[in-house]
Amino acid sequence: MTAVAEATRETTVRTDDGAELAVTVLAPLAGPAPAGDAVLVHGWAHSRRAWGTVADRLIRAGYRVVLYDQRGHGASTLGRSPLSVERLGADLAAVLGETAAREAVVVGHSGGGFAALSYAAHHPEAARLRGLVLLGTAAHGQDTPDSEVKMMGSAFFTWALSRPALGRKLLGANTMSPHADRWAREINRQLFSATVPRVRADFFRCTRGWDVREALAPVRVPAVVLHGDQDKVIDIALARTLADVLPAARFETVPDTGHMLPLERPLPVVAAVAELSSR
Repeated sequence: MTAVAEATRETTVRTDDGAELAVTVLAPLAGPAPAGDAVLVHGWAHSRRAWGTVADRLIRAGYRVVLYDQRGHGASTLGRSPLSVERLGADLAAVLGETAAREAVVVGHSGGGFAALSYAAHHPEAARLRGLVLLGTAAHGQDTPDSEVKMMGSAFFTWALSRPALGRKLLGANTMSPHADRWAREINRQLFSATVPRVRADFFRCTRGWDVREALAPVRVPAVVLHGDQDKVIDIALARTLADVLPAARFETVPDTGHMLPLERPLPVVAAVAELSSR
């Protein structure tokens, strides 16, 4: 495959509550007219790094790609506000504004999907988006039990993640399909391991009682909802409900795939972006 030169810009978006969001903007240096903007929002306990293959494919297809670490993850700070999905939607609004990507296709995985849905539901300027690609996510039903929240922040879980073989086995059994390759499992482990334990716990706790279905009913942004048929983290029935709630959405099951769609199956993600940006 021919290499594609790219322009890379690292920047920081400062939110109104003092969080500093680490942002990368990637753009092809040559080729056909730009295909548009794609903004990629990662899930809990991941970072911008999760989008490596997706971002590379989009750049090769001519997109300008914006990636950022959600607050508390990667190189981003937490800020002063109590953690909530609504706050994360406001963070996305800030990134879209500062990077001049308000007419982008927004791709949200898992908790990144929650942020994208909150933005679409509560920010009127979201009507300018070209589309939403929603991966392994839902609009309600994310009441993580106390036992799982406690595990995410526990010293034992953190220790297990630091052991490559044990961490891959522990996470892989719950978050990825048996068909996922070793590389994808290792990246998943590294991302979880690099996330501060308290951040892992607080983010999994913040969705309790969250339900944005009613607020999404008027949102007519075109959307594609992709869900792995072996996802053990978010029930596929919740994803189907999300697609039913959004007036201009279609649902697609991705076979032999678990929860970590950006790592396990990047090509359907890229195809969904192309579908929406061409409308």
